[in-house]
Amino acid sequence: MTPPGDLDAAALTPGPLGAGAPARAGGPAAGRLGRARPWLVPAAAALLTLLLAAVGAGTSGRLANGGYFASGTESARADRLLADRFGAGAPDLVLLVRAEGGVDSERAREEGLRLTRRLADSAGVASVRSYWTGEDAQLRAEDGTAALVTADLAGADRDAARTAETLVPRLTGGHGALTVSATGTAWVSVEAKRYSGADLVRAELVAAPLTLLLLVLALRSLVAALVPLLIGAVSVVGTIAVLRLLTYAMPVSVFAMNLTSALGFGLAVDYGLFLVTRYREELRDGRPVEAAVRRTARRAGRTVLVSACAVALSMSALLVLPLSFLRSMACAGMAVALFAAAAATLLVPPVLALLGTRIDRWDPLRALRRGRAAGPPRPDSPFWRRVARTVTRRPLWFGLACAAVLLLMASPFAHVRFGLSDDRVLPAGSEAHRTADAIRAGFAAPADRTLAIVLPDVDPARDAAALRAYERDVSDQRSVRSVGWARSGAGAGSGKAAGSGKGAVLLVAGAREPYTRAAQDLVRTLRALPGPPGEHLVTGRAALLADTKDAVRARLPLAAGIAAATTWLMLFVLTGSVVLPLKALLIGALSLGTSFGALVFGFQDEHLRPVVGDFTSTGTVEMTMPLLLFAIAFGLAIDYEIFLLSRVREHYLLTGDNRGAVVEGVARTGRLVTTGALAVAVVTGALVTSGVTQLKLLGTGLATAVLVDAVLVRGVLVPAYLTVAGRLNWWAPGWVARLHGRFRAPLAPERGRLAPERGR
Repeated sequence: MTPPGDLDAAALTPGPLGAGAPARAGGPAAGRLGRARPWLVPAAAALLTLLLAAVGAGTSGRLANGGYFASGTESARADRLLADRFGAGAPDLVLLVRAEGGVDSERAREEGLRLTRRLADSAGVASVRSYWTGEDAQLRAEDGTAALVTADLAGADRDAARTAETLVPRLTGGHGALTVSATGTAWVSVEAKRYSGADLVRAELVAAPLTLLLLVLALRSLVAALVPLLIGAVSVVGTIAVLRLLTYAMPVSVFAMNLTSALGFGLAVDYGLFLVTRYREELRDGRPVEAAVRRTARRAGRTVLVSACAVALSMSALLVLPLSFLRSMACAGMAVALFAAAAATLLVPPVLALLGTRIDRWDPLRALRRGRAAGPPRPDSPFWRRVARTVTRRPLWFGLACAAVLLLMASPFAHVRFGLSDDRVLPAGSEAHRTADAIRAGFAAPADRTLAIVLPDVDPARDAAALRAYERDVSDQRSVRSVGWARSGAGAGSGKAAGSGKGAVLLVAGAREPYTRAAQDLVRTLRALPGPPGEHLVTGRAALLADTKDAVRARLPLAAGIAAATTWLMLFVLTGSVVLPLKALLIGALSLGTSFGALVFGFQDEHLRPVVGDFTSTGTVEMTMPLLLFAIAFGLAIDYEIFLLSRVREHYLLTGDNRGAVVEGVARTGRLVTTGALAVAVVTGALVTSGVTQLKLLGTGLATAVLVDAVLVRGVLVPAYLTVAGRLNWWAPGWVARLHGRFRAPLAPERGRLAPERGR
C-alpha cells in the first residue's frame, strides 16, 4: 500500500471533468493568470458584477404572481372559451361596492353606473360586468348593502397586475354614497409583490448580520468571514440579472427574488466555508501561500463544482412540471447555484492569494473566548469527532433510532390536503384579503365556490329543451346550492345572454370550499353527467385544483426520475460507488419527509402559529410548496452529502480503515456542515417573519430540512449507515468501475485499487 504521506490527496477528490487526475503544475490559463496577477480576477469580477447589477435593475417591476394552475387541462381550455367567446372568464379585478341605503337606491344606481363606465373606459380593461348594468343576482350581496363590479384585464398576469396597480388607487375609497375596495387575482399579485419586497428587505436586514456573526464565530476572523459573503453578493446579483432576461421569455414569479437571496447566500456560506477551511489546512501544514491556493482550488474547487451541479440538476426537475410558477423558481435556483460555484471557484482563489496569511486577521470576538486558543480553529471538530466515535461503536442502534425519529417527524404528512394559492396567502389586514373575506361572507355564490360548465356546441334556440333538462339534472346533484345561466360580460352594460349565440355557460354555485372533498367530488360528478349535444367543459377553482393535481401527478415520476438520476450520476462521479448514491437518495427522501411533516403540522393543523406568527389557514397546504421545497432541500442535502463523502473517501483511500474514515470525515466536516446549515436556516428562517403565507411555508420547511439534515442525518444516520455497510460502500461492478476510471486518470500502479481495510 502506498504510504499516506506519498499520496497527493488532491487526486482523491474527483470532479466533473478529469476528476481525480493528479495535479499538474500549470493548470488552466485563468489559474495561471490569477497566480501571476491575482488582482486582475477580482477587478474583472467587480466590473462584471456592476454590469450585472445594471442589467438586473428594475427586475422586481417585471415579476408577477401567478402560474399556479396547470396549462393544457380541461379547466384551462374552458377558461379560454369563457374569456374569448363569452367574455365571462374569471375576473382579474373585483370591486366590492358598498352603498348607503342599499345598492338598489337611485343614487347608488347612478353612481354605480358611473363607476362601471369609468372602469370600462380605462386602458387595459378588456371587459366589465356590473350589478347595475345586468342586474345579475350573483353580483348582489344577500342583504342588499353591497354589489360587485368585475373586470377582465388585457394581457398576461404581469400586464394585468400593472393595469390593476394603476387603476385600483383611483377607483377605491369613497365615491359619493359608495365605498369601494378591491380584490381579484391582479390586485392580489400587486399586494403580494409589495409585501414580498418589504419582507425581502427585512429578511436581509435580519439575516445578513446574523450570518456574518455565525461566520465570525466559526472562522474566528472577520476577513475570512467576508469571503462567503463576497460569493453570496456576486451570485445574487448575477441571478437577478438572469431573472430580468428571463422575464422577456417567460413569466417569472415575484417570489423568485426571495428564493434567490435565501439560496444564494446559503450556498455561498457552504462554498466559502469549504474553501476557506481547506486553505487554512494547507497553510497549517506549512505550505506557502501559492501552493496552498493551488491545492485548495484543486482539492475543494472540484467538490464545489460537483455540489453546484447537483443542486442545479435537482432544481431542473421542476422544469418538467406544468406550472409556470415552479419553472421560474427552478430557473432562479439553477442560476444562483451556478453563479455561486463560479464565484467560489474563479474568484475566491485569487482573493485568497491576495489575502495570504492575512486570512486569519481581525477576530472581533477574541476577547470573549476566555483563554481559548487564539488564531484559526483546528481543522477538525472535537465535538463531532466524539459524536462520530459514539455512533460508529453502535451504528445499528443509533441508525434505527434516528430513522424512527425522522419517520415520526414526517408522520403528519400522511394526512396532508393540498390547496392552491389565493388571497388568503396575504396578511389578514391587506385590502385584497379583507375584501375577498367580505365577499365570501356576504354573497350567496362566491366566485371561488362557483363552477362554470361551458357548452360550446349547443344552440340555445334549437336545444332549449335539452338545456332545461340539463339544468334540472345539475341542480339535483349533492353540494349544489344554485344554478343559473351566465350572461355575457363583453362590455359594460351588456345584458346579452351567454346563450344568445352558439354555446352557453351554466354557473353552478357549490356549497363547499373548493379544497374540500365534496367540491372535488362535485367536479367529477358534473364531468360524468350526460349533457346537451356536444362536449361540456367544467372549470372553476375546484376544477382547476383537480386538474392541476392530476397534471402534476402525471409528471411527478419524470421529475423524481430526473432528480434521482442526476444525483446518482454526480455522486457516482465523486465516489465511484453505485451503492452510496442509492443510499443518498433513500436517506435524502427520509430527511425531506420531516420538512413536509412540519408544513402539515405547522400550517394545515395550525400548531406553529405561536412560532411563525399569524396567518390564515385554509386547512390545506399550498400544493406547489412541497414540490419547490423538495427540489431546494434535496439539493442542499446532496450538497452536504458531497462535502462529507469527499472527506470520507479521501481518508479511506489513504488508510483503508472504513470506520476511521467515517469518524475523520464527520470530524472534518461537522463544523462546516452545521455552520452552513445554521446560516441557511437563518437566511431562510427570516422568511418566516413574512406576512405572505407562502414565504412562511418555504422558510419553515427549508429551515427544518437543513437543520435536521445537518444534525440528525449527517451527524448520526449517515455515519451509522457507512459503518454498517463497511467495504460495501465502495462497491461497483467491474464494468462500472472501468467507466468511472475514465473520469479520472490512474493515480499510480498501486493507487487504482483500494487499500486493504483495517477495520469497520
